[in-house]
Amino acid sequence: MDENRRLFLLSGTVVVVALVVLGGFLAFRGNPEHTLSVRSVPSDLTLTLDGKEIPANGEVTVKEGTHTLTGERRGFQSYTQTVQVTEDSRFKMYLFSNSAEGRAREKSHPGETLEAESEAGRRFDELNDRLRAKYPILEELPYIGPGFTVNQGISQAHPGDPEYLAFYIKVTDSEGRKKALEWLTGHGYKPETLELIWTT
Repeated sequence: MDENRRLFLLSGTVVVVALVVLGGFLAFRGNPEHTLSVRSVPSDLTLTLDGKEIPANGEVTVKEGTHTLTGERRGFQSYTQTVQVTEDSRFKMYLFSNSAEGRAREKSHPGETLEAESEAGRRFDELNDRLRAKYPILEELPYIGPGFTVNQGISQAHPGDPEYLAFYIKVTDSEGRKKALEWLTGHGYKPETLELIWTT
């Protein structure tokens, strides 16, 4: 009887330990951590990860998932980006000057300024690639047709968002609007999916 009780107690202990180990393994596996390596320009900006300040340059350990990085510095335009971390990753935070103080800082750090300008060029190229994929009509603009002209411009529906464009159609005769719509549909574009701004 004593032996049975001891065996029961030992079995129960083994089960509890196994459950604790398994639970810990599953909890860790469900929310693993990764290393995020950060490089910031200017190097003395203030960088926050999900609202908590972290070193502007170096490595931090983050949990897998979506995180928000914000860079700020006086004399520079603040920048916020959401990043998805699923493995060890690298992230570069670049701020661009928007005042005399920022421009003076850039002048005294030419290496960082050159790196930031290179990044600005890369971002500009990436944006243009996305816009060309989103708006195939860009390959044909500016276009001058009979009684109308078509060109791209800033979106009025999404002001301040560079990922959106509007298409400005200037009508120069009474048939211009009709001809412009025929040109759009004839080239495979759907006017209802484009932000069209008509001018005379």
